[in-house]
Amino acid sequence: METGNQTRLSYFILQGFSQDSENQPILFCLFLFMYLITVLGNLLIILAITSDSHLHTPMYFFLYNLSLADICFTSTTMPKMLVNIQTQSKAITYAGCITQMCFFMVFGITDIFLLTIMAYDRFVAICHPLHYTLIMNPRLCGLLVLMSWFISITYSLTQSLLTLRLSFCTNWEISHFSCELAQVLTIACSNTLTSYILLYMVTSLLGIVPFSGILFSYVRIVSSILRIPSADGKYKAFSTCGSHLSTVSLFYGTGFGVYISSYAPSWRSMIASLMYTVVTPMLNPFIYSLRNRDIKRALQKILGRKLYVP
Repeated sequence: METGNQTRLSYFILQGFSQDSENQPILFCLFLFMYLITVLGNLLIILAITSDSHLHTPMYFFLYNLSLADICFTSTTMPKMLVNIQTQSKAITYAGCITQMCFFMVFGITDIFLLTIMAYDRFVAICHPLHYTLIMNPRLCGLLVLMSWFISITYSLTQSLLTLRLSFCTNWEISHFSCELAQVLTIACSNTLTSYILLYMVTSLLGIVPFSGILFSYVRIVSSILRIPSADGKYKAFSTCGSHLSTVSLFYGTGFGVYISSYAPSWRSMIASLMYTVVTPMLNPFIYSLRNRDIKRALQKILGRKLYVP
């Protein structure tokens, strides 16, 4: 490590959740359980979709990609946090921190785009059912997913390259359990204006544009459902988008919590981030499996046991 007022570090220190060594085994078991449930739950969703030909539709194609992104999203932070807790070490290499930050942004932004695409898919299915297969054709579905990955990767690489140009002084501690971009920028002692402008601009766009698209889709969906004459027809129409609406509410609710907690003490910010990065991906498989008969039947074939299918 170089000496002087400005240095390029070889490592950072992640403060984590607790300084008390007695709490480390409890935290390790809790986070390991949450991580395993997240990975196994989303893997079951992926296996159910790939193994059942009846699920080879646009809605489940997007769900497949969402589950894959959720596994990767959680895996960017949890394994390193578990290793640090187990080894009683808080260090993360400079290269490891930048890599973790980059992949965290890639999968987090991809989640946002996928949820928006899934809202559009439900809008077409309910509001334009006769033209659904024509509009949501395989080419468009593939293009939408590829564009989501391309935009998220492009932005993440741009921010990572800008971060590589930063210098750091004597403060090497990150008040978090992972390397989030905002946390890394706060301890830099070189000019971070470009990074902050890009961060706030993209955060605003990702907070406004996708959410507006989701909101518009559901306004049109609710309007169409209310025009259905029969109560049974209304229930069936709403049931096709109930799981997605629950996931969107959970995702944006915890995301808003992360934004609000950024002005709160560090431990509150870490709890909000944990809800966003771990709890939401962990609950998504339960939301889709408990409310979706097709997923239940596919899981029944995989697990080889009887699941309750109403």
